[in-house]
Amino acid sequence: MKVNMATRVIPNYSLYGVQAQPGWKSLFDFEWIPQRSRPYNWTIRPHKHDALVQILYLIEGSGEVLLDHAKVLVKAPCLIWIPAQTVHGFNFSENVDGPAVTAAQRSLESLVAVSNPELIPLIRKPAAISLNDSSNHADTLMPLFLAIEREAKLQSAGQLTAGMALLAAIGVHRARLSTADMAVQAGANSRKHAQLEKFRAMVDENFKKHLRLDDYANHLGITPGQLSRMCREVLGISSLDVINARIIHEAQRELVYTANTVKQLAYFLGFTDETYFARFFRKHTGLSPREFRAKAMDEAGLF
Repeated sequence: MKVNMATRVIPNYSLYGVQAQPGWKSLFDFEWIPQRSRPYNWTIRPHKHDALVQILYLIEGSGEVLLDHAKVLVKAPCLIWIPAQTVHGFNFSENVDGPAVTAAQRSLESLVAVSNPELIPLIRKPAAISLNDSSNHADTLMPLFLAIEREAKLQSAGQLTAGMALLAAIGVHRARLSTADMAVQAGANSRKHAQLEKFRAMVDENFKKHLRLDDYANHLGITPGQLSRMCREVLGISSLDVINARIIHEAQRELVYTANTVKQLAYFLGFTDETYFARFFRKHTGLSPREFRAKAMDEAGLF
């Protein structure tokens, strides 16, 4: 059946199944994962929140999480961070349990900007982070969520401020978990870790500009060869592969979740020629952009 691309719309909710409220409206909500997923037979279809960050902490069970175009298998204990504008969905096991918090992302960022501004890029980045059952983070996170639950039930003065402070504390643990994970991968080489994180941040900011590898390497104070060796050692791929993977990820996301034509997408991603973009996409995925769009929609059962 041919799909009218102009009619494809990702549902936008405040909470899943609840009509979205205006982006300026502060919202703070706590619930347990089964409360919302059980009525939907443990499957939450792809949707997004325009102005809200959602944080889940799996303490029991497992499932599959959709974060933009990527599908991630998760198993408790696991921290799931979903920033505003991220298309996401869940397919949980029936024994899943754990807290879920939804809050105004703008309010959280305003608090963090004053006390810990380096957290803001992480707040804006989706993640599913597995924890060790015996780790200190696993022991510390649950009391923070329970404190948020108490604040949500109080309905008293300062509730939003207290709740956001607790969420910021969870954000700190998310940053520590990310850093610890990268440190292990990088062999605990802090300088190399810092350079790699800086490179990836630069790619996120500039991938549509199609900068040369020399531009990235010069900004990092290393040679292109050193940059590529660092990427291969830590990530298993070259620095050029890192850049191309970021472009492909964005292209796939746009193909699945927008009605943009291939020509519009090519321009959006910084390509001056639609044909060259189509060749680039096929080289890295084995499919044309149109073939990928049709296959992804069919497999995901989105529309």
